[in-house]
Amino acid sequence: MEGIAIALLVCLILALATRYLSIPPTPFYILAGLFIGEAGLNIVGADDLSAFITNLGLMFLLFFMGLELKPGKILSNGSSFFVSGILDLNVNMLIGVAAAYALGFGLTEALVLGAAFYISSTAMALASLIENKKLILRESETVVWLMIFEDIVLLIFLTMLSSSGKNPILMVVEIVAMFGLFYAIVRWGREVIVDILDRDDELPVLFTFTAVVMTAAFSDAIGIPDTLMVIALGVALSSTDPVAFEQNARPFKDVFLILFFVFFGISVNLSGGASILMVVVISVLAVLSKLVSGILIGKAVHRSAISGIEIWANTTGRGEFSIALASLYGSPLVSTTVAAMVIVTSLVGSFASKYSNRLKKAFGGMKKGRCLPRPSRI
Repeated sequence: MEGIAIALLVCLILALATRYLSIPPTPFYILAGLFIGEAGLNIVGADDLSAFITNLGLMFLLFFMGLELKPGKILSNGSSFFVSGILDLNVNMLIGVAAAYALGFGLTEALVLGAAFYISSTAMALASLIENKKLILRESETVVWLMIFEDIVLLIFLTMLSSSGKNPILMVVEIVAMFGLFYAIVRWGREVIVDILDRDDELPVLFTFTAVVMTAAFSDAIGIPDTLMVIALGVALSSTDPVAFEQNARPFKDVFLILFFVFFGISVNLSGGASILMVVVISVLAVLSKLVSGILIGKAVHRSAISGIEIWANTTGRGEFSIALASLYGSPLVSTTVAAMVIVTSLVGSFASKYSNRLKKAFGGMKKGRCLPRPSRI
């Protein structure tokens, strides 16, 4: 309990400071964890209680992800959704896996690191659009759809990793059966659920919290990954009143997820074998690969490379899902590398988003400079 109290105090101070400076707090939560954890002063350690609380943070994050996955809206968006998503996936996943493998990671480690390398931070992307007043830009819709596409890919990737050591066909059948059960329950009890959410007492919050925790516990009991089932719960409940569920779950997600980041930093062991060169290469490539994919998406969707700079500025930061993948499936070496990558890319992303107009002007000037005709010789 003392460790959690110290972590919460550190988080509160950092939240106030980063809010005042208008920069994303996630990298500083991780740095704070490194400082007070086993890699630093070693005054706070992970235990069963902190593991339970941080796991709740991950569960509520995935629940939020499920609430945002609305199949009808995805299909109505047309080809731009798939074009931008596939470009983003191919460029970043391939570069991430190839770089990790070339640096000496095993195939499984390279796949986990490649997925963490590919997945942008939804929280950072949306926060940057709101805080920098960019929701009116045409590129903002593309950024939002990219986040949803990445969420779908993450769901597929989690299914693949979770089925290791188990008959994949049986795993798929179990998952589909659980999806069907959730949809049946929600469809049958929709009116009851909406009535509960409309109340002004403690029942809506209690119902939301219980639904997430019970789903995770039930999944563990029957041997199905709780990560997938909590996402499935969110998808099913999105057909009722997703805004109300988000409001009820947000306090749990915000507090527990912050602790998740801090205790991830606390648990990172810098003696895990990651060299400075390895960290630098992965971090620099992570920034550059999103720049390449952003420009390609800008040209394909908006017919403008400058639009790609705006897309890159708001998607280059990695965060919650990269950390989650490293925590769930990564080795100590992967966790250390991902932690460094998240810190670097989130810092670069925060400033790139804030000053994207200057970057676009500079990029436009470079293009014009290259296109100037050469003076003719007389």
